[in-house]
Amino acid sequence: MTTQLAPTVTDAASGGSARSAPPVRRRRSRTPWVLLLPAFIMLAVFIGWPLVQLIVMSFQKFGREQIFGKPPLFVGLENYARVLSDPEFWTVLARSVVLCVVSVAATMILGVLIAVLMTKLRAVMRTAVSVALLLAWAMPALTATIVWGWIFDTQYGLVNWVLTRVTGQDWTGHSWLIDPVSFFTVAAIIITWGAVPFVAFTVYAGLTQVPDEVLEAAALDGAGGLQRFRLVVFPYLRSILTVLLILQIIWDLRVFAQIYALQTVGGVRADTNTIGVYIYSVSMASGDLGAGGAISVILVVIMLALSAYYIRSMLKEDRA
Repeated sequence: MTTQLAPTVTDAASGGSARSAPPVRRRRSRTPWVLLLPAFIMLAVFIGWPLVQLIVMSFQKFGREQIFGKPPLFVGLENYARVLSDPEFWTVLARSVVLCVVSVAATMILGVLIAVLMTKLRAVMRTAVSVALLLAWAMPALTATIVWGWIFDTQYGLVNWVLTRVTGQDWTGHSWLIDPVSFFTVAAIIITWGAVPFVAFTVYAGLTQVPDEVLEAAALDGAGGLQRFRLVVFPYLRSILTVLLILQIIWDLRVFAQIYALQTVGGVRADTNTIGVYIYSVSMASGDLGAGGAISVILVVIMLALSAYYIRSMLKEDRA
């Protein structure tokens, strides 16, 4: 019995020599683009167009007169020159960066520690901790700031009452918001308290994906708890921690509600402005929307520069 092979394509002019068929081009499916189209439209309408308007406004003289209909005047880089030559801008920016570094460091450390703790708890205690974190996370920033303002209240605050009982000195009447250092200490506590739940839940979700077999093998090899976390767990969480770190830097650098509410309660605005409140003060209180737009664009550029590492890493992973 002979087996008949499939005939090959031959070229009569070349005496029957075989030639290969042209490669088949695969048509890329348009389904992913169709599914992403609504998201692109939403981003373009609610983020892209306002950002374009903000950039245009930063090159214009735009004040209260322009709000009521007077055409804006194009001034080029004048707004940027005024902002970058203003010592107050650099003071506020440095103050915001310091607050951001302290808040982000505290948030990341506490969030990781709570996530590790949740992996060691039993179901009932883990549920109780999760509910407490959810309540802290669900509370609006303004509401949380008001509650913490009561805790640090001058006359009836819990902190002053506890310090009076513990130290034996009378802390009644002590204001935590007049001095800039204590003001930003309170602000860092409020910001960290509201941001820790997100970090804790995200890291806990990542910890549940670490294989138990790998941890058991490391323990059998004599690795301690810190060594297991550094050598085994951390590589699994590196990408998650990178995203969390960048998000926390962006969120804490442009914090507004907590600082503005504390200033309303009793802080000295001139000594406690951060970049978010400073933009609001320049734009709304002073009526100089052009300068406010320039500061906002500078802040966006800073955030993009901070996110460049993560964006570069994402592109490398996609190409790989």
